[in-house]
Amino acid sequence: MDAVYLETSIVSHAAAWPSSVAGVAVLQDQAKRWFVEQRPFYDVVTSQLVIDEAGLGDRDAAGRRLALLDGILVLPVNPDADKVAEEIVRRSMMPASARIDALHVAAAALAGVQYLLTLNCKHIANAHELPRLYRLLESLGLGGLLICTPIEFLGGGDDEP
Repeated sequence: MDAVYLETSIVSHAAAWPSSVAGVAVLQDQAKRWFVEQRPFYDVVTSQLVIDEAGLGDRDAAGRRLALLDGILVLPVNPDADKVAEEIVRRSMMPASARIDALHVAAAALAGVQYLLTLNCKHIANAHELPRLYRLLESLGLGGLLICTPIEFLGGGDDEP
């Protein structure tokens, strides 16, 4: 069974109260649907980084996020993650302020998972940087990771044939 690394934005959107902002509400719905419709078909993993991020902020919201992560395999810390993340930042694929996002990519790639699921399109699923990021991972012997969003698993919606 293929493995999916859940990044924090997925859990945050899936656990959040419905947003009144239409675009955010759509992303929340996609994250929730992924958990219901797709999660059973994959080995789902995450990292301590996600657990730590999910536990921050409002206690009630953090509790909902952590409940979604309950029972999901937490990957062991790979000592090479810092080096890979640093290379991502050094090559300007992500800014230094987004180092934790680079660590998510590093953790997923080093674990050999097939998919990194995210709604963070600013730094992680950034179409402008993905080709460079994939080339870097390949050059480090970490090819094979596909960074994607829930809609790529769910399809285009009910109006498609």
